[in-house]
Amino acid sequence: MSLETAKCDKNIVKSYSLLFGLWLPSCLTQTTPSNTGMTTPKPSASPQPQIERLRVRLAGFPRKHNEGRIELFHKGEWGTICDDDFSISNANVLCRQLGFVSATGWTHSAKYGKGQGKIWLDNVLCNGGEKSIEFCKSRGWGNSDCTHDEDAGVVCKDERIPGFVDSNVIDAHVDENKIEEVRLRPVIAMAKKRLPITEGVVEVRYKDGWAQICDLGWTTKNTHVVCGMLGFPHERKVNRNFYKLYLERQKSNFHIHSVACTGTEVHLAACPLEFSKPNATSSCGGGMAAVVSCMPGPLFIHNSGLKKKFQISSNVRLKGGARVGEGRVEVLKNNEWGTVCDDRWNLQSASVVCRELGFGSAKEALTGARMGQGMGPIYMNEVKCLGQEKSIWNCPFRNITSEDCKHMEDAAVRCNVPYMGLENSIRITGGRTRYEGRMEVLRSDSNGTQSWGLICGENWGTNEAMVACRQLGLGYANQGLQETWYWDNSNVTEMVMSGVKCVGNEMALTQCQHHKTVSCQRAAPKFAAGVICSETASDLVLNAPLVQQSVYIEDRPLHMLYCAAEENCLSKSAAKANWPYGHRRLLRFSSEIHNIGRADFKPKAGRHSWVWHACHGHYHSMDIFTNYDLLNANGSKVAEGHKASFCLEDTDCQEGVSKRYECANFGDQGITVGCWDTYRHDIDCQWIDITDVKPGNYILQVVLNPNHEVAESDFTNNAMKCNCKYDGHRIWLHNCHTGDAFSEEAERRFEKYPGQMDNQIS
Repeated sequence: MSLETAKCDKNIVKSYSLLFGLWLPSCLTQTTPSNTGMTTPKPSASPQPQIERLRVRLAGFPRKHNEGRIELFHKGEWGTICDDDFSISNANVLCRQLGFVSATGWTHSAKYGKGQGKIWLDNVLCNGGEKSIEFCKSRGWGNSDCTHDEDAGVVCKDERIPGFVDSNVIDAHVDENKIEEVRLRPVIAMAKKRLPITEGVVEVRYKDGWAQICDLGWTTKNTHVVCGMLGFPHERKVNRNFYKLYLERQKSNFHIHSVACTGTEVHLAACPLEFSKPNATSSCGGGMAAVVSCMPGPLFIHNSGLKKKFQISSNVRLKGGARVGEGRVEVLKNNEWGTVCDDRWNLQSASVVCRELGFGSAKEALTGARMGQGMGPIYMNEVKCLGQEKSIWNCPFRNITSEDCKHMEDAAVRCNVPYMGLENSIRITGGRTRYEGRMEVLRSDSNGTQSWGLICGENWGTNEAMVACRQLGLGYANQGLQETWYWDNSNVTEMVMSGVKCVGNEMALTQCQHHKTVSCQRAAPKFAAGVICSETASDLVLNAPLVQQSVYIEDRPLHMLYCAAEENCLSKSAAKANWPYGHRRLLRFSSEIHNIGRADFKPKAGRHSWVWHACHGHYHSMDIFTNYDLLNANGSKVAEGHKASFCLEDTDCQEGVSKRYECANFGDQGITVGCWDTYRHDIDCQWIDITDVKPGNYILQVVLNPNHEVAESDFTNNAMKCNCKYDGHRIWLHNCHTGDAFSEEAERRFEKYPGQMDNQIS
């Protein structure tokens, strides 16, 4: 009995499975011997795994970032897997190879479109625990009786394996085997000493060394592509005559004879290339090695005069990224920031965004809110940049209707940035993984001798740790530690840096404020600064419209406020009141706190240190989770309130996300990604005591996680502000918005004209 005749009728199987919405076990005859004694040949084990790690990617359209047609890179060619015998076990193996924790499903019959080229594997049978699909049984590489109508796909759980470095990238369609690495080799003495290197001979990695490109027919379009790859937005003219004199004395090894880029490519290997023939007598007759000069963006320019000349876009920004040059794409329209939908999002459009922000071309175009979800409007869909546009606003796009897109489809980018070598001047040691340890700084003495020293742990916190983790390329800071006695295994003992105070967006610790001479009260090594870094972080943001809609005033009798007074939820004058007679005037509203980041928000303190409040009958997992302030026009506080985090939990979640945290029965506290915690207006302490406040115009300010106790990918959206008008009897709020939602111009107007009459009464 041949394998062909043993194959069950796939059309019947597929039609039944579609009819019942289920997947039937395919081709049982292939694995079960028949009663007649005839057996089906079992699929053989795949050939021994290649030395090079098997590359796997998701492809197809339409799809989210965590789903798609499976494609494997084997023998220099991308190919697909046939859906025969495919199972959830196969999908689990593939999803883990792609950096996701597991699979939630798989697809058949080319759901994500038909692939091209080879069908590399067929009749794949995994147990589910294999490290790679190549360890599973199959018919062998390239041995298949399928067509691309049967290409298999997977749906992975949208949760990344911690520390997984490779990402699912929208492919550049580049054969990177020809050219993978490109560099500029400087020849001017000054240029060799300073990073980034912006000018020099273009060289490509070839065999065990570097080779040059012949500049015959070289154009500025070629230069534009090279500069973009190296992290530079623009190119500038180069003095070819100067280099000709230098290069005539050098021996060149030409690997590429000619290049013909259009200027919109994101990689030199995507341009038409003509490779030099090994036996040619002259591989660059009349020409010389190609030389380029690039213009860096403002973040990477040493000369402050040049920074003023280079204006980066004020109506596009990146949010939520761990590293410089990456983040969710946000665009400004009518003075309010919004996001871009990921439909048809590609490297050309992403490159336009990168260049207008002062970076190079795009390294990755990310879909499916891979840099966290936005909260405001979604302005653009199906952006179709050609690649040469000055701004994303110059590209064709569709306006959004409410049915088109949700924030789970927000587009993001990773841009090419210049190599600055910043990670070489600090290191972390002593940790259990490369993501944690004590901070050590490289310093040079008067003789030029380099050695390592410690950073004083005093006042070291999350902001400083954020900068350190970014400098090391290790993502976000999970924690900044002021004591590191449990990592005391280094011979470095001297404190060389103290008083470090960072805003949080600096590229390196040396850009933060710090003492000119070291001053550290606890100078022992066990009090040195340390970090725990993480690839992902949470991001809290308040639902501003809900605050505006739910606000009101309540005169609450004192006899109902004993518990609130015990938790310091009333203003100081309440202590002098004639308890239990009289009342306090409270400004009340509801808070809905969303986690739009990429990691769950969990209290810094473990449950062993939570504080029980008997009066209210709950545990506090954070002393101050939210600050509520009423400010006058010049920014001074006139009244304040605060909310300790009791019962930090998932009140509700967006579609497809399951609740994880519930504080009933001393349960775990936190907010899951894609969920929110609601503090209703009618619970204790969800107010500001305004008993002593006079009528007038004010600003209501709410700040989440005010002390940055818990790491977040973005602290700029933790504050929410509203215009507030109080006439002594009623209160109005309008213009409520998160701290980063408006343009700078609109924010200035907001501060200047607090309070107007045409606002809503709740």
